[in-house]
Amino acid sequence: MKSLFNLGVILGVLFLFLSHAFSEQTPGKVVSYRDFGAVGDGVTDDFEAICKAHAAANETGACVCAESGATYYIGNIAKTAVIQTNTNWKDARFILDDSKVGTKNLPVFAVSSKLPSSRISTVKTIKKNQEKLDVSLPCRSLVIVVESSVKRYIRYGANQNNGTSQTDVFLLNTTGEVDPRTPIIWDFNKVSSMTVIPMDRDLLTITGGHFTTIANQAESKYTYYSRGIAITRSNVVVDGLTHEVTRELDHGAPYGGFFNISKCADVVVQNCKLTGHKTYHTIGRAGRPVSMGSYDISVFNAVNVTFRNCSQFDSIHDTTRWGIFGSNFSKNITFDHVELSRFDAHMGVTNATIKDSVLGHTGISLIGFGLFTVENTKVHSRYFISLRSDYGSTFDGDVVIRHCEFIPSKPGGAVIGGSYSGSHDFGYTCYMPRNIKIDGFVVKDKKFGAKYEGPRLFHNINPKLTSKEYVEQYPYQVTREVTVKNLDVESGKPLKLSDNPYMFRNVKVSMEK
Repeated sequence: MKSLFNLGVILGVLFLFLSHAFSEQTPGKVVSYRDFGAVGDGVTDDFEAICKAHAAANETGACVCAESGATYYIGNIAKTAVIQTNTNWKDARFILDDSKVGTKNLPVFAVSSKLPSSRISTVKTIKKNQEKLDVSLPCRSLVIVVESSVKRYIRYGANQNNGTSQTDVFLLNTTGEVDPRTPIIWDFNKVSSMTVIPMDRDLLTITGGHFTTIANQAESKYTYYSRGIAITRSNVVVDGLTHEVTRELDHGAPYGGFFNISKCADVVVQNCKLTGHKTYHTIGRAGRPVSMGSYDISVFNAVNVTFRNCSQFDSIHDTTRWGIFGSNFSKNITFDHVELSRFDAHMGVTNATIKDSVLGHTGISLIGFGLFTVENTKVHSRYFISLRSDYGSTFDGDVVIRHCEFIPSKPGGAVIGGSYSGSHDFGYTCYMPRNIKIDGFVVKDKKFGAKYEGPRLFHNINPKLTSKEYVEQYPYQVTREVTVKNLDVESGKPLKLSDNPYMFRNVKVSMEK
């Protein structure tokens, strides 16, 4: 047994040595697209040359630079350019022509690691909030755990489904200790898979680049296009990139995200300008017409992801366009100085922060766990925070709102919105935020006229729950306590508890000047 342990230590040291060697980049060495035949005239398809340039740089550790002033056309080629070294796109332009593309689900660029992932089969069970696992790892790693026999997020409504296998993502250090900022949120009584993804120590940077997508002309169905930049490497900064969308028709397939950030940690997207996609419609699983989500930013199975000083080309108030951002199974997402149409935690976020930002017509859509903080932020939407009804309007944690402005788009707006009937099993107990703390909150509602009754703290989340006669099959855990300080309602109307006071009769509300 001791010899096996020593072998494991030797292999771990070797792995660290190799990972360091892999991560090093050759100082001063630069590869250009022109070196491999790129023309950069905006007409010639340069993607073969782009792929070759990155492949060569990945072998030698060289940086990649685009030619200043060049325009690179990328058409119907079923390949991906793999980025594993620093890349400077400068002011070069890239045209992604999706109008006739055949392979729609291959990213154009993939930012990936050279460090190999692995599976661990020795861990059979994991408990919620467990602080340490009985594993030894060669370096800090992202871990994704799945229990396929348990279904969560059993969706309700027009896009109903049978749920998703229970999944969690967190960080482990070399001795198996869970990073306390990425707590384990489920009990895993029978682990189906446990994937360990090593985190690169060296920072990889991608700078500049002006991207234009010529929109697809496909039928309006759930055939998502993923022709953009996929990031699966940890410790990455993307700085100063822009993405525009042109030639959208009255029909088209949706987009899964120009940025697809998944299975990684410690990623920053900053000083970038993106585009909200036109909303298209189809028939959902329930046989009814539905709007299809179409994103420019998607985050999936990732932790510690920050968007800083980002905005979008089209108006954040344009209701013909889908909200720009969506996320699933992620932790510690931060919006910092952004002006975007939407923050959306689709299948759950654990811990998130929005600060010094402006959010548009789709506002904040939230379900998840932990602490959700909004500060110095303006929200233009029907609700300041909307708890997603298709996933049970659940947030198992606390909400803190500081020094914010709420500009309700319609009369009857509420600080907390949502919908819950108590008749659907979502695969988990559904919670409203346990504690809500509000300090410094302005409601800009003068525009609604004399008949306007004022804002609500809570929307009428279950209109049927008006007496003890109504019994929820799956009881909703309502907020325990709300503290409100420094409230300013510009209409002069009082902040009502709800149009359904019975549902919130046991909530302790403290109002302070």
